[in-house]
Amino acid sequence: MSCWQTIQDYGLRSIGIGERLLPKGDFTLCEHFTLIGSGMIWNVYFGVLAMTTGFFLATALALGKASPNRWLRKPAEWFIFVFRGSPLFIQFFFAYFFFLSLKKSYPMFDAFTSAWLGALIVLFLNTAAYSGEIFYGALRSIPKGDIEAADAYGLSGWARFRRIVWPTMLRLAWPAYTNEAIFLFHATTLVFFSAFPAWQQRGDALYYASYFADKTFNPFVPYPILAFYFILLTLLIVWGFGLVNTRLNRHLPAETRGKMRFRLNLAR
Repeated sequence: MSCWQTIQDYGLRSIGIGERLLPKGDFTLCEHFTLIGSGMIWNVYFGVLAMTTGFFLATALALGKASPNRWLRKPAEWFIFVFRGSPLFIQFFFAYFFFLSLKKSYPMFDAFTSAWLGALIVLFLNTAAYSGEIFYGALRSIPKGDIEAADAYGLSGWARFRRIVWPTMLRLAWPAYTNEAIFLFHATTLVFFSAFPAWQQRGDALYYASYFADKTFNPFVPYPILAFYFILLTLLIVWGFGLVNTRLNRHLPAETRGKMRFRLNLAR
C-alpha cells in the first residue's frame, strides 16, 4: 500500500471517515504519522472549543473574584480553588461517573457520557478556573492611573470596563494566558486515558500512539512522532497568540512593547 493510499484510508479515521479496521502488523512509518495525525483532530477540537468558551467564563470568574459583593466573590473563589486544587485526571473520572449516574435516571444525559461533550465540559471548566486566576491577577495589576484617567474622561460602568479595564487586563494577562493555552492542548491527551471511552477506537493522538507502542513493543517510534505533532501545535499557538499580543500592545511605544518569547517550561 502506498503512503498516499494510507493517508486516504486513515487520514480522517478518528472522526469515522475512511477505513474502519486498524492495521494489524508490519506497521509503516506512514501509518504511524497518518493515524497519530488523524487523532490530533480530537486534540485540536477539545483545545479550541474549551479555550474559546472558557475564555468568557474566565472573565466572569475574574470579575466575580474581584467584586466587593460577597455573593459574587465567594462562589468564584471556591470554583477556582476546586478546579485548580484537584488533578484534571480525577476531574475526568468524577465527571464521567456523575454523568453516568444522571444518564440512568435521565436518558437525555446520554451524550454527556461521550468524550466529545462530557470531556469537553471538564476541560472547559478546568481552563476557565486557571484562566480566571490569571485574569484576576491582571485585574489587580491595572495601573490606578488608567482608572483615574477614565474617570476624568467621564467613563464609568460598562463603558469604562469595555474601553479601559478589559483591554488592559488582557494585555497584562496575555503572556500567562498563552502558557495556559499550551498546557490546555497538552492536557487533551488525558481524555481517552480517563473514564471517557473511545467509541469504535476513534481516539486522539495519544490513543493511536499507544496502540502502535503496544503492538510493536517499541515506544521510540510512535511517541516521538506524537511529540513532533504537539511541538508543531505549540509553535502554532505561540505564533497566533503572539499576533494577538502585538494587537493588544499596538498603542504602546515600540521600545516599551512586551514581546512574546518562546521559552521551555519544565513544569506547570
